[in-house]
Amino acid sequence: MAGPILKTLATVVLLVCAWVVPTFAQVRNLTEDFRMHAAFHSKFLPKGRDVLVWLPPSYKSETRRRYPVLYMHDGMSAFVNWRLDETALALISNKQLDDLLIVFVDNGGTAEARFDDYTPSHDAAFAKSGNADKYGRMLVEELKPFIDSEYRTLTDAGNTGLGGASLGGLVTIYLGFKYPKTFGLLAVMSPSVWWDNGMILREVKGLASKPSLRIWLDIGTAEGGSVRQTRLLRDALKAKGWVLDSDLNYLEAKDATHDDQAFARRASHFLKFLFPKHQQK
Repeated sequence: MAGPILKTLATVVLLVCAWVVPTFAQVRNLTEDFRMHAAFHSKFLPKGRDVLVWLPPSYKSETRRRYPVLYMHDGMSAFVNWRLDETALALISNKQLDDLLIVFVDNGGTAEARFDDYTPSHDAAFAKSGNADKYGRMLVEELKPFIDSEYRTLTDAGNTGLGGASLGGLVTIYLGFKYPKTFGLLAVMSPSVWWDNGMILREVKGLASKPSLRIWLDIGTAEGGSVRQTRLLRDALKAKGWVLDSDLNYLEAKDATHDDQAFARRASHFLKFLFPKHQQK
């Protein structure tokens, strides 16, 4: 009897850790710096996704300039709760960050849909999961070509980032391995390394060669067993050739928990690492 009860409790804990409840939900109005593409249609997914594009201040005036792009999972959370655009604007104004576009890609709208899109494999504990390959095809084959056609972007992998937290961190590193010629810059925040008994660790160990990826990896020290799991991911990446403080940056945020507020507080760090002002475009 104890076995099923413990399994149920473990599933509840995993759900709480993976479906991040906004800790300071707000209402934000769009300004002229944003473009909304509502219900972006995909032949790979059952439901369209709202896509919000933030343009840096120089976009209007420097009409021949092309810009790097960061694609963010859980787009409305990163926009509303993280206020990632405001963080980027402050860093750009202080000359700490290169001007860039941020594409906020919303999730499927429910916990079930999010688990399905952001997980690379099926986990028996979750009835609907393992659809990350189709979600990735939407990003690579449909959304990125659309963004590149509508906006003045730098289209190469070295100028294209992908980022997210929790399951969003898991799908970021998975798709980075799958599409290293599309996404060369990865923001992997508090990733769900636990998924499918550590399948992402098996993915890293199974890499035939090290892809050219610049990776930000972090975890909060108050995230329990996830700290140890994220250290294992860090060590697996190092074993494959990534070098700390070079093409891999690892941060353990002191006392940080698994929530939007904690992610927002350290977003500036991954932005500066992936899109430094001194980088030549």
